[in-house]
Amino acid sequence: MKYINYLYKKLKAIMFSLILISTFTVFMVSCDSDFLDLEPTDSFTEAVVFDDPVLSEAFLYRAYSLLPWGFKPAGWTMPLSFLCDENNARLADAAVGPIISGNMTPSYLGAMDVWADQDNRGRSYWPSIKQCNEFLAKTEESEMDPEILNPLRGEAKMIRAYAYFRLVCYFGGVPIITQPFSLDDDWKVPRDSYDNCMKFIFDELDEAMNMLPLQRDNANLGRATKAAAMAIKARALLFYASPLNNPSNDKTRWQAAANASKAIIDLGIFDLYPNYKELFMEAGGWNEEVIWARRTQNQIVREARIEQVFFPNGWRGYGQIHPYQNLVDDYEMANGKKIDQEGSGYDPQNPYVDRDPRFYYTILYDGAPFKERTIETFFPGGQDSPEGTVSSWNATQTGYYPRKFIDETQTGYGWTGTSDPLWLWFRYGEVLLNYAEAMYQLGNEEVCREYINKIRNRSGVEMPPVTESGSALWARLVNERRIELVFEEHRFFDVRRWKIAEDVLSRDLNRMYIWKDPATGQKTYEVRFYKKPKFNSWNYLAPIPQEEIDKNALLEQNPGYL
Repeated sequence: MKYINYLYKKLKAIMFSLILISTFTVFMVSCDSDFLDLEPTDSFTEAVVFDDPVLSEAFLYRAYSLLPWGFKPAGWTMPLSFLCDENNARLADAAVGPIISGNMTPSYLGAMDVWADQDNRGRSYWPSIKQCNEFLAKTEESEMDPEILNPLRGEAKMIRAYAYFRLVCYFGGVPIITQPFSLDDDWKVPRDSYDNCMKFIFDELDEAMNMLPLQRDNANLGRATKAAAMAIKARALLFYASPLNNPSNDKTRWQAAANASKAIIDLGIFDLYPNYKELFMEAGGWNEEVIWARRTQNQIVREARIEQVFFPNGWRGYGQIHPYQNLVDDYEMANGKKIDQEGSGYDPQNPYVDRDPRFYYTILYDGAPFKERTIETFFPGGQDSPEGTVSSWNATQTGYYPRKFIDETQTGYGWTGTSDPLWLWFRYGEVLLNYAEAMYQLGNEEVCREYINKIRNRSGVEMPPVTESGSALWARLVNERRIELVFEEHRFFDVRRWKIAEDVLSRDLNRMYIWKDPATGQKTYEVRFYKKPKFNSWNYLAPIPQEEIDKNALLEQNPGYL
């Protein structure tokens, strides 16, 4: 991310200058008895900072860097994939277990604590909101050239709107705070309604669209754009129209969602990247499918060791993330049939043959070619099983590892053996599926099928077209989102907004056990129970952290939480 790299270096230079200035000031004070009569000439005042484009950009950069993203809340990677039926987390049981077992409380939100972030893992959205509020307040009277200032203010508005949208997705209505607090302010404010929050988000995004460039040049990739603001609004409108937030099924909401996604499609500047596997790797870069993304920046500051976290234990990886058998079972056969459909050709004793190509790009399974050998999760003695000789601890507990995002040419050792992939906040593939969903809800099944099939017909995927109608078409759409967007923080929210989480997230989570006969080498595959999750009717919204309610009695707790 060239823009972020530039600003990071600029911010370091500014901070170094401030340190030098402070040191110089102390020295001068100690040597000059008349210092009280001098005007300060050796420090950055607020007026200087917010009248200067470079200093203002550096301040705004902080709002970007504070946003939580999938590769890094510190210590975990892709936490929302742990909190649904995608991935098992080997080292996050304390933060994940109470949530997936239905025992989350206001006193402990674990990996879902994006409000208070009690264990300081960089999950909260409020710091980014605070930084945007400061920026917008301090630049109201700026003397900067409006042609430079207005796009900067548009960036702050877009970032703030996105952060509020994420909070609303977790908690429902939250306090809408748009001004920085001073010591004399009464910071105890109540929650706004969900509808008021969404109106605020839509209005902010509309303003941002009018202030931002449609796209960025190569030197500024990663900065907010009009297209990114459009994508945030399209997703937000889809959520606003969904059953959780639209119990009366107001069709005007679905029409607004459809219009917003179609507006992005009609720009004609995005397309599906022809290599699904490479799309999520550093090699894919800022391609034609990327709308808004964040680059991992291990070469500048230590952020996320993707390969070390994901690699199997047999390759000295930490093996922290393990896809469930449930996810593997939802990958279709190459002929487009589900594995339990008649005529699918699925063989339970040869389960990884002739599957959707995205399966091979996303999941590392026993026998998958990887680096200089194949993956071995079988027992006894598989190198990537808990009996591996390199490491028995950092091993899969489900029989699988993720392949999505990783570059297997890396060593996976420390910070030098890892790649810097993009975290895709918004991509064109999602927009096509959002549009398909809205059109289905508006009764236009033909268009729904057309846009699902655009996804399925991606070069290198080329799955058979969907032909179903009615509830069968809806089931195909639900599964297409599960497969196409897997690990990208969609499934967690999708099953909630569709009001199906009580069923989906209460099903047994399974693993694969493979026995390889030491005498014959014959493998036997057996799907086994792994753990029992529970999703309660009140878990569609997260609880407000108790410590926040203790500090602010005006915050009303979500229903169902004591």
